[in-house]
Amino acid sequence: MILHDLTPGMHPRRVRIFLAEKGAVIERREVDAAAGANASPEFRKLNVLGKLPVLELEDGSTITESLAICRYLESVFPEPALMGRSPRETAVIDMWTLRMEYELSRPITEVFLHSGEFYRGRVEQVPEVAAWSRGRALQTMAWMDRELAARRHIAGDDYSMADIVAQCACVLGKATGMRIPAELTNLSRWFADVAARPTARA
Repeated sequence: MILHDLTPGMHPRRVRIFLAEKGAVIERREVDAAAGANASPEFRKLNVLGKLPVLELEDGSTITESLAICRYLESVFPEPALMGRSPRETAVIDMWTLRMEYELSRPITEVFLHSGEFYRGRVEQVPEVAAWSRGRALQTMAWMDRELAARRHIAGDDYSMADIVAQCACVLGKATGMRIPAELTNLSRWFADVAARPTARA
């Protein structure tokens, strides 16, 4: 397997952390997105959308979208389980993973897309979208803080895919000036815990 990667990217970071938690090592190829390598005809044969990450399998087929890649890797490297063991646990982790994707990761991504220097001149940036998304992300953080008063991690006691999605979103949030508000002590405690894991810098 080959992971076509982008070191600064939020979605590729999810896959790297996932692999590191598994103790799995696969070939990694960095794609120079800043230079437009992901828009080349060669790369678009791997992913027609030109996005990263891409997991290339031994037969030359590919899987894109970080959550789909991690679902595949969970079946290849089942231990430690990061997406649940029982049907109920799997469903609960999927639920929280999707909540983190839509309620936290996506708004923070919109802030970065519509206000970040990297995308200036690359896309049409709408300041109002960035402002609205910033408020939405902060509302989600306040909700997460209340939820984390009762448990150690996003989906329960154990670290899971839901934590990885939220963790990577918060890292991107720092890059957009959206740090976790100090008064959100439960969320701050959670982020300090996950950021201290040996895999956090994968």
